[in-house]
Amino acid sequence: MIIVTPHFYKDFKCIAGACPDSCCQGWEVDADDASLEYYGTLSTDLEIKQRIDSVLCKDEFGNTIFRLADKKRCPFLNNENLCDMHIAIGGEHTPYTCRTFPRFINDFGGTRELGVSFSCPVAADMMHELKEPMTFASECNDELPQLNDIDAQAYFYLKKARERAYEIIKDRSISMKSRLSNLLDYACDVQQDLEPYEQGSDDTSFFDVFRNPELINPEWTQKVDKAVEGQISDTAFNENIAMYFIFRYFLLAVYDYDVLSKVKMAVIGVLISTYFGDDSWTMHLWSKETEHSQYNMDRYKRLLREAKCLSVEELKKRFL
Repeated sequence: MIIVTPHFYKDFKCIAGACPDSCCQGWEVDADDASLEYYGTLSTDLEIKQRIDSVLCKDEFGNTIFRLADKKRCPFLNNENLCDMHIAIGGEHTPYTCRTFPRFINDFGGTRELGVSFSCPVAADMMHELKEPMTFASECNDELPQLNDIDAQAYFYLKKARERAYEIIKDRSISMKSRLSNLLDYACDVQQDLEPYEQGSDDTSFFDVFRNPELINPEWTQKVDKAVEGQISDTAFNENIAMYFIFRYFLLAVYDYDVLSKVKMAVIGVLISTYFGDDSWTMHLWSKETEHSQYNMDRYKRLLREAKCLSVEELKKRFL
């Protein structure tokens, strides 16, 4: 298996109870099948077993989750902002989401790509402070490739196209807004090679796109309410935001042939930084609200295709 990561990936370290936010508060945590199977082996005499059984329930999607405590805190988050389940039975037996956060993992047969999400304040700070161009490291391990039904021709085409997208984003000889405009043009060409893409006519306003129906942190609503349109700056952080989205989402078009929406996410990510706050905390809030809420993310993906304000033409007007 080939493992691909951003060059700073191995530098990430969770700061646990010292974190300015908590990944154990505000959102539901799924209890995956492997974890549930292990919990079933625990003695009913154990306090942690009793606590686990008392908070398992189903969400509106039919997923088994842990029922949250007051203030949307995980029921195992103690007063020191540490995990009682981790303490009692070990981190390897916490749910998959907890073990991997803030890492995201994309498997493409013989290649696995891993990164860290803006939803973690520490990871967001790392990308905010990164001044040199974002690059990626590859290494091999002994793990066998994953079975998949990926169209190999589409995958290698998109992989090559993503390299070109990286080059466009990192071209510091021109302004960031010019790079984003060129990126959208290139994405349109790539999309045309994959399948037709009809720009939407939904009349949702640009700022209403960010008023998510599922609210995780009220601070995000305050950010949206106070948003101010401005000019895109030529900062390394804006470049890193675009690179993050292209790395995380671009190749996923091999599953749905929708590469243009993935590129729009990169452009909109820079606009989020420009309009809502040019700092790592703003991107952290957006990511936690959107990338880690199935309901909000499904809505966002729909609007990327259907909202007129997110069409290529309308997005380009924001570069003027």
